[in-house]
Amino acid sequence: MFRVVFYHPEIPPNTGNAIRLSANTGCELHLVEPLGFTMEDKQLRRAGLDYHDLAHVHVHADLGAAWAALQPVNVYAFTARGEVRYTDVEYAAGDVLLFGPESVGLPDEVLDDSHVTSRVRIPQLRSSRSLNLTNTASVAVYEAWRQCGFPGDGV
Repeated sequence: MFRVVFYHPEIPPNTGNAIRLSANTGCELHLVEPLGFTMEDKQLRRAGLDYHDLAHVHVHADLGAAWAALQPVNVYAFTARGEVRYTDVEYAAGDVLLFGPESVGLPDEVLDDSHVTSRVRIPQLRSSRSLNLTNTASVAVYEAWRQCGFPGDGV
């Protein structure tokens, strides 16, 4: 399945919702420290409801540790400054979908990292700044999963 990476996430309910996304799609969720909360945060636990035990969540001390653990082949960095639409990417199991912190997105040093295969964007109106972090991750995960035929779907 896919590996979702939240680089320096700041808002606990967003990560809690991403835990639910992981549990419901089978994707892994990787969090790169520093986090704007603790993993015991009440808002994080509330947003994740009872999905915490069903999700695959990993916390990494920094991006280098995440790369070492993930050993990625393809890394798609989601950014409003992306050159490629998310629907124009041909996703494969094991791909990494990388997202930045809620307040600022991915910094240039991450976007320029040699592991990044492509900068990807989700279309939105010119007057908009950004989508919610977990909404963006959900759009990306479901498109990637759809392209792969929804393996593991319970229907």
